[in-house]
Amino acid sequence: MTPRKTTPPGGDRPLGNNRPLGEYEHKRDFTRTPEPAGGQGTPPPAPPPAPSPAPQPGPAGQTVPPGGFPRFVVQEHHATHLHWDLRLEMDGVLKSWAVPKGPPLVKGVRRLAVQVEDHPLSYIDFEGMVPEGNYGAGSVSIWDNGPYALAVNRPDMIEFAALGQKMQGGYVLVHTRENQWLLMKTASGDGRQKR
Repeated sequence: MTPRKTTPPGGDRPLGNNRPLGEYEHKRDFTRTPEPAGGQGTPPPAPPPAPSPAPQPGPAGQTVPPGGFPRFVVQEHHATHLHWDLRLEMDGVLKSWAVPKGPPLVKGVRRLAVQVEDHPLSYIDFEGMVPEGNYGAGSVSIWDNGPYALAVNRPDMIEFAALGQKMQGGYVLVHTRENQWLLMKTASGDGRQKR
Protein backbone atom coordinates (compact mmCIF):
# COMPACT_ATOMS: atom_id res chain seq x y z
CA MET A 1 0.00 0.00 0.00
CA THR A 2 1.37 3.42 -0.96
CA PRO A 3 1.22 6.07 1.78
CA ARG A 4 -1.20 8.88 1.01
CA LYS A 5 0.37 12.30 0.44
CA THR A 6 -1.12 14.79 2.89
CA THR A 7 -1.46 18.40 1.80
CA PRO A 8 -1.18 21.20 4.36
CA PRO A 9 -3.67 24.08 4.44
CA GLY A 10 -1.15 26.40 2.73
CA GLY A 11 -0.97 24.50 -0.57
CA ASP A 12 0.90 21.57 -1.99
CA ARG A 13 3.98 21.67 0.27
CA PRO A 14 4.61 18.21 1.73
CA LEU A 15 4.31 17.76 5.47
CA GLY A 16 7.38 17.50 7.62
CA ASN A 17 9.91 19.25 9.76
CA ASN A 18 12.88 18.89 7.46
CA ARG A 19 12.91 22.69 7.19
CA PRO A 20 13.50 24.98 10.18
CA LEU A 21 9.98 26.39 9.90
CA GLY A 22 8.23 23.32 8.48
CA GLU A 23 5.71 22.96 11.32
CA TYR A 24 4.99 26.71 11.36
CA GLU A 25 4.37 26.74 7.61
CA HIS A 26 2.27 23.56 7.72
CA LYS A 27 -0.17 25.05 10.26
CA ARG A 28 -0.87 28.22 8.26
CA ASP A 29 -2.41 29.24 4.96
CA PHE A 30 -0.61 32.49 4.16
CA THR A 31 -3.29 33.47 1.65
CA ARG A 32 -5.74 33.66 4.61
CA THR A 33 -3.66 35.06 7.49
CA PRO A 34 -1.62 38.27 7.88
CA GLU A 35 1.09 36.39 9.79
CA PRO A 36 4.53 36.55 8.15
CA ALA A 37 5.56 33.54 6.04
CA GLY A 38 9.16 34.07 7.06
CA GLY A 39 11.08 32.05 4.46
CA GLN A 40 13.49 29.43 5.72
CA GLY A 41 14.28 30.87 9.15
CA THR A 42 17.54 32.51 8.18
CA PRO A 43 18.88 35.37 10.28
CA PRO A 44 18.80 38.91 8.89
CA PRO A 45 21.96 40.05 7.08
CA ALA A 46 24.75 41.08 9.42
CA PRO A 47 25.34 44.82 9.72
CA PRO A 48 28.52 46.14 8.14
CA PRO A 49 31.53 46.03 10.46
CA ALA A 50 32.00 49.18 12.49
CA PRO A 51 34.96 50.43 14.43
CA SER A 52 35.11 48.78 17.84
CA PRO A 53 33.70 51.26 20.35
CA ALA A 54 34.27 50.88 24.06
CA PRO A 55 32.27 47.92 25.42
CA GLN A 56 28.78 48.84 26.56
CA PRO A 57 26.98 47.13 29.41
CA GLY A 58 23.96 45.10 28.38
CA PRO A 59 21.43 42.95 30.22
CA ALA A 60 22.76 41.74 33.58
CA GLY A 61 25.86 43.94 33.13
CA GLN A 62 27.22 41.75 30.32
CA THR A 63 29.30 43.30 27.56
CA VAL A 64 27.38 43.73 24.31
CA PRO A 65 28.59 41.18 21.74
CA PRO A 66 29.38 42.21 18.15
CA GLY A 67 26.09 42.67 16.30
CA GLY A 68 24.22 43.34 19.56
CA PHE A 69 22.10 41.14 21.78
CA PRO A 70 19.44 38.79 20.45
CA ARG A 71 15.85 39.91 20.99
CA PHE A 72 12.83 38.53 22.76
CA VAL A 73 9.15 39.32 22.45
CA VAL A 74 6.10 38.43 24.51
CA GLN A 75 2.87 38.59 22.53
CA GLU A 76 -0.51 38.67 24.26
CA HIS A 77 -2.66 36.27 22.25
CA HIS A 78 -6.44 36.35 22.61
CA ALA A 79 -7.08 33.00 20.92
CA THR A 80 -9.47 30.28 22.12
CA HIS A 81 -7.83 30.81 25.52
CA LEU A 82 -5.93 33.96 26.48
CA HIS A 83 -2.20 33.26 26.79
CA TRP A 84 1.15 34.96 26.30
CA ASP A 85 3.69 33.74 23.73
CA LEU A 86 7.34 34.07 24.78
CA ARG A 87 9.70 34.07 21.79
CA LEU A 88 13.50 34.09 21.96
CA GLU A 89 15.61 34.90 18.90
CA MET A 90 17.89 31.85 18.64
CA ASP A 91 19.47 29.77 15.85
CA GLY A 92 17.92 31.89 13.06
CA VAL A 93 14.33 31.48 14.31
CA LEU A 94 12.13 32.50 17.23
CA LYS A 95 12.01 29.62 19.74
CA SER A 96 8.50 29.85 21.18
CA TRP A 97 6.52 28.93 24.30
CA ALA A 98 2.86 29.55 25.15
CA VAL A 99 2.57 30.78 28.75
CA PRO A 100 -1.08 30.44 29.89
CA LYS A 101 -0.80 32.73 32.94
CA GLY A 102 1.76 35.16 31.50
CA PRO A 103 5.45 35.56 32.29
CA PRO A 104 6.33 35.89 35.98
CA LEU A 105 7.43 39.34 37.07
CA VAL A 106 8.37 38.46 40.66
CA LYS A 107 11.34 36.30 41.66
CA GLY A 108 10.46 32.70 42.50
CA VAL A 109 7.12 32.58 40.67
CA ARG A 110 6.82 29.54 38.37
CA ARG A 111 4.68 29.44 35.25
CA LEU A 112 3.91 26.62 32.86
CA ALA A 113 5.41 27.28 29.41
CA VAL A 114 4.37 24.95 26.60
CA GLN A 115 6.89 24.82 23.76
CA VAL A 116 5.27 25.38 20.38
CA GLU A 117 6.64 25.46 16.85
CA ASP A 118 9.50 27.80 15.93
CA HIS A 119 8.40 31.08 14.32
CA PRO A 120 10.21 33.18 11.70
CA LEU A 121 12.28 36.13 12.90
CA SER A 122 9.83 38.50 11.19
CA TYR A 123 7.16 37.42 13.71
CA ILE A 124 8.97 39.44 16.40
CA ASP A 125 7.14 42.59 15.25
CA PHE A 126 3.80 40.96 14.41
CA GLU A 127 0.62 42.45 15.82
CA GLY A 128 -2.80 41.97 14.32
CA MET A 129 -5.85 39.79 13.96
CA VAL A 130 -5.54 36.18 12.86
CA PRO A 131 -8.93 35.58 11.15
CA GLU A 132 -11.44 32.95 12.30
CA GLY A 133 -10.89 29.56 10.68
CA ASN A 134 -7.09 29.89 10.89
CA TYR A 135 -4.71 28.27 13.33
CA GLY A 136 -4.37 30.59 16.36
CA ALA A 137 -7.35 32.76 15.39
CA GLY A 138 -7.64 35.88 17.54
CA SER A 139 -5.83 39.12 18.27
CA VAL A 140 -2.08 39.30 18.84
CA SER A 141 -0.40 42.32 20.44
CA ILE A 142 3.10 42.95 21.73
CA TRP A 143 3.05 42.87 25.54
CA ASP A 144 6.83 43.32 26.00
CA ASN A 145 10.03 43.09 23.99
CA GLY A 146 13.70 43.96 24.11
CA PRO A 147 17.17 42.47 24.08
CA TYR A 148 18.25 39.50 26.15
CA ALA A 149 21.56 37.92 27.11
CA LEU A 150 21.78 34.15 26.90
CA ALA A 151 23.63 32.59 29.86
CA VAL A 152 22.85 28.86 29.45
CA ASN A 153 21.42 26.98 26.47
CA ARG A 154 21.05 23.26 27.11
CA PRO A 155 18.33 20.82 25.99
CA ASP A 156 16.92 20.80 29.53
CA MET A 157 17.46 24.46 30.51
CA ILE A 158 17.66 27.93 29.00
CA GLU A 159 18.82 30.74 31.27
CA PHE A 160 18.73 34.37 30.14
CA ALA A 161 18.62 37.96 31.33
CA ALA A 162 15.82 40.06 29.81
CA LEU A 163 15.90 43.82 29.36
CA GLY A 164 12.32 44.70 28.47
CA GLN A 165 9.86 47.20 29.89
CA LYS A 166 8.13 44.52 31.99
CA MET A 167 10.44 41.49 31.90
CA GLN A 168 13.70 42.62 33.49
CA GLY A 169 16.45 40.54 35.01
CA GLY A 170 17.13 36.82 35.15
CA TYR A 171 14.80 34.10 33.87
CA VAL A 172 15.14 30.37 33.45
CA LEU A 173 13.18 27.88 31.37
CA VAL A 174 13.44 24.33 32.75
CA HIS A 175 12.29 21.39 30.64
CA THR A 176 10.04 19.07 32.65
CA ARG A 177 8.60 16.61 30.11
CA GLU A 178 7.60 16.40 26.45
CA ASN A 179 6.82 19.98 25.35
CA GLN A 180 6.32 21.32 28.89
CA TRP A 181 8.72 23.70 30.60
CA LEU A 182 8.64 25.90 33.69
CA LEU A 183 9.40 29.60 33.27
CA MET A 184 10.76 31.24 36.43
CA LYS A 185 12.08 34.66 37.32
CA THR A 186 15.39 34.23 39.10
CA ALA A 187 17.15 37.56 39.61
CA SER A 188 17.05 41.33 39.89
CA GLY A 189 15.08 43.76 37.80
CA ASP A 190 11.73 43.35 39.50
CA GLY A 191 9.32 44.15 36.65
CA ARG A 192 6.20 44.61 38.76
CA GLN A 193 4.14 46.39 36.17
CA LYS A 194 0.50 45.68 35.50
CA ARG A 195 -0.44 43.54 32.54
